[in-house]
Amino acid sequence: MASTKALKKGGWHKRNRTGLYYVSIWLIGFALFQLYPFLTSLYYSFTDYSIFNSPKFIGFSNYVRLFTIDPDFMNSMKVTLQYTFITVPGKVILALLIALLLNKKLKGVNYVRTIYYIPSLLSGSVAVSILWKVLFMDDGFINSLLSAIHIPAVPWLGSTHTALLTICLLEIWQFGSSMVLFLSALKQVPVSLYEAALIDGAKKGTVFFKITFPMISSVAFFNIIMQLIQALQNFTSAFVVTNGGPSKATYVLGMKLYTDAFRNFNMGYACATSWIMFAMMLVMTLVLFATSKKWVYYDN
Repeated sequence: MASTKALKKGGWHKRNRTGLYYVSIWLIGFALFQLYPFLTSLYYSFTDYSIFNSPKFIGFSNYVRLFTIDPDFMNSMKVTLQYTFITVPGKVILALLIALLLNKKLKGVNYVRTIYYIPSLLSGSVAVSILWKVLFMDDGFINSLLSAIHIPAVPWLGSTHTALLTICLLEIWQFGSSMVLFLSALKQVPVSLYEAALIDGAKKGTVFFKITFPMISSVAFFNIIMQLIQALQNFTSAFVVTNGGPSKATYVLGMKLYTDAFRNFNMGYACATSWIMFAMMLVMTLVLFATSKKWVYYDN
C-alpha cells in the first residue's frame, strides 16, 4: 500500500516537472520580453533618461511637466479621446450591422463574408495607410470622384476639421474581425426564441432589442473592450497618413510618445506618457466592466 502511494506521488511529481518544463518556455519569454520591460518603463518614468546618459531619479517631475507645462500632451489626450469615441462606436456598430446582413441566407454570402473580412487582415498595415493617404489626397481618387459628380473637392488631409475624421474612417473600415465575432454569436442564438417571438407577433425592432442583442451582448462587450484598447494605442495611421498634422489635429498620444522617445531621445518622459496611456486604458476598461452588469447577458 505504501509503495503504491509512493509510486503515485512520484508519478505526480514527474508530471508536474514535465508540465513545468513546457510552461517555462512561455514563462521565460513573458518575464524577459513583457514583464521586465513593463516594470522597467515604470521606473524610467520617474527618471531623467535620454539613452546616452544613465537614468537619474527625479520623482514625479515628468508627470508634473506633462500636465502643467507641455501643451502637446493635453492636445494629444484630446485628439486620442476624440479618435477613440469616434472609431470604437463606429467600428462596432458597422460590424454588427454587416453581421446581421450576412447572417441572412443569401446567394454567395460566403464570398461576401470573405470580402468584408479581407481589410482586417491588413489591419495596422503601413501599406494600407499609404493607400488611404493616396485616396484622400487633394488630387486623389475620392476628390476626383466628387468632381465627377460636380461636388467641390474636400481638403481631407489638409483641414483640421476633416483630418481626424479621415484617419477614423480608416480604422472603422477595418471592421472585419469584429464582424466575424458578431456573426459567430448570431449563429448561436436559439431559433426557438425567434419562433416564440413570431407567434407572439413581436416587431423586428422588439426582436432585436429583446432577443438578438441580449444574446450577443457578451460578444459586443468583448469587441468594445478590444477596439477601445486598440484605438487608444493608435499610431500607424496618424503617423503615415497625416504625420500628426495639420496643426497637430491628428497628433495622438502614440505619436507624442514616439516623438519624445525616438526623435528627442527623452525616454523617461516618453515612459511617463506610456503609463498615462495605460492608466486611461485601465480606467475605461474598469468603467465598462462596472456597467456591464446592467446590459451584458451570460447564459450561466
